[in-house]
Amino acid sequence: MDEQPLRFDTKIAVLLRDDLAPWQRLNVTSFLVSGLGSQVPEVIGAPYEDADGVAYLPMFRQPVLVFEATKELLKAAHARTLTRALPRAVFTADLFSTGNDTDNRAAVRAVPTADLDLVGLAVYGPKGGVDKVVKGARMHP
Repeated sequence: MDEQPLRFDTKIAVLLRDDLAPWQRLNVTSFLVSGLGSQVPEVIGAPYEDADGVAYLPMFRQPVLVFEATKELLKAAHARTLTRALPRAVFTADLFSTGNDTDNRAAVRAVPTADLDLVGLAVYGPKGGVDKVVKGARMHP
């Protein structure tokens, strides 16, 4: 029996600033997607189990698409998430110099929205809306 591939009407996208070091890209992506998983329960699938009955944590039920963009395009994408009221997570350059969750939140809170030095953005929502947010960005190599 041929199973048709599952098509999603929603999308998870991560947009990274194109001047980040490789370790920063991985770190930022990990932090950003954790925000979506904690606040948007429908993105999480069922738990996993191997043939020996060992249980594993559930993961996203759909792929996470990772894009890269210039600082300017990232700022514009952030503005588009706000006008569309899409669930989003941000990572600012300031967070590279903090060492804990309390300081991370304080670093973001200290800066007005228009002045955030964004290095990453995660967004979830209807496919068309997310496509408009990341418009102009290229898939991460």
